[in-house]
Amino acid sequence: MLGANAQQAALVFLVLVTPICAWVAWSDLKTMKIPNRAVLAMVAVFALAGPLVLPLGDWGWRWLHLVVVLGVGIVLNAMAHFGAGDAKFAAAMAPFFALADAQLAMLLLAAFLLGAFAAHRLLRAIPAVRAMAPDWVSWRRADFPMGLALIGALWAYLAIRAVTGAPA
Repeated sequence: MLGANAQQAALVFLVLVTPICAWVAWSDLKTMKIPNRAVLAMVAVFALAGPLVLPLGDWGWRWLHLVVVLGVGIVLNAMAHFGAGDAKFAAAMAPFFALADAQLAMLLLAAFLLGAFAAHRLLRAIPAVRAMAPDWVSWRRADFPMGLALIGALWAYLAIRAVTGAPA
């Protein structure tokens, strides 16, 4: 570990995951798919940067977050029309959240689900907006590009922790 505090760790993660979040947002809007490479990139960021900015014990235990969220995602995929890409990406981003922040994570996810859904539905109803990206699959589908809410929750969480710092 490089001796990073919680704020520095969150800032490092925020900088490293931002391009992946942009990629996921664009891909989910355009194709309604989250590429497996984006999922693997997110896991790679945590695998490579995590031990440098987190205490090794915390870093090791956070891998359990990935396993638990993947298990829940598989069940939701089988029973509740939850996308497989969404389940995999949610699992890949889970280790970035501290267990002590589970309530904050759920609050952010709920807020971003509502906000992203409302914004997507509003924007797709505006012909001028649809004309800017006429080939986006998400404009035509009844389901919702949930990757928008997932990345919003992750990005907001890391930004909050980069400013406030606690908990680690």
